[in-house]
Amino acid sequence: MITMFSKSRQGWVTHSRATEMRFPAGECHIKTDATAEETPLYLYLTGTDANDYVTAGMWIDYAHAAGHEVKALIPYLPGARQDRGVPFGAKVYARLINAMDADEVVCFDPHSEVMPGLVEKLRIVDSDTVIAQVLRKRIGDYAGVICPDQGARTRTEKTAATLGLPVYYASKRRDFATGKLSGFECEALPDTGKFLVVDDICDGGGTFRGLAGATGLGKERLDLWVSHGVFSGNAAALNEHYGTIFTTDSHPGAANPGVGAHVTPLIPYLLEGSTR
Repeated sequence: MITMFSKSRQGWVTHSRATEMRFPAGECHIKTDATAEETPLYLYLTGTDANDYVTAGMWIDYAHAAGHEVKALIPYLPGARQDRGVPFGAKVYARLINAMDADEVVCFDPHSEVMPGLVEKLRIVDSDTVIAQVLRKRIGDYAGVICPDQGARTRTEKTAATLGLPVYYASKRRDFATGKLSGFECEALPDTGKFLVVDDICDGGGTFRGLAGATGLGKERLDLWVSHGVFSGNAAALNEHYGTIFTTDSHPGAANPGVGAHVTPLIPYLLEGSTR
């Protein structure tokens, strides 16, 4: 999904008057005949549809032709989990993003360092300060942050430090041939208090259901933060294990009504948020 934002002659930031269209042969395009009095500013791109990236490139080309600079806010980097092997999906998607020719690309809590290293003019907004802002009235409810696996270690340790909470570690095993998860374990947790599980992506939710079982805690003592809520498959079953599920609007799956997550709009954080 792509949303394009411009500044009007009156100084208001509003949706661009450019209109998406397709030629009969199927090519993406935009109509710009109603845009003469606007100044293109930024676009917000969620999901993974390659056609949206082509349309974004068209809008950026229109903006550059008029002498304007444009930010591309792409919180969920498509292909970020395809960061190894052949085909090298992260590289293919990075080339698509680079071809848009944005003046700056902004992403949120990328899966690993691999794809960010391939995207040009990239600025990264980390999740820890966003979590702290979203949960500012709830931080006192938590006794700690749980790291679900080795891949989440850096993310959860930084979040725990920002929240001023201890971190507790869990682990799992994955059969890469089948994708099946097993062997969930979690270190001993205090007898009282709630815990916040923190990770970047939730797809079907198997990792977080298995982790919840390993903690031995009921949903009244577990909450979940995932920066990117894909929420596919049986993700709605997470409600059996977590009292509150937090995510952002970085992916259309966040709106899955079966999950009922608390969804944080990211545009303000991507425009002005903490970076690295």
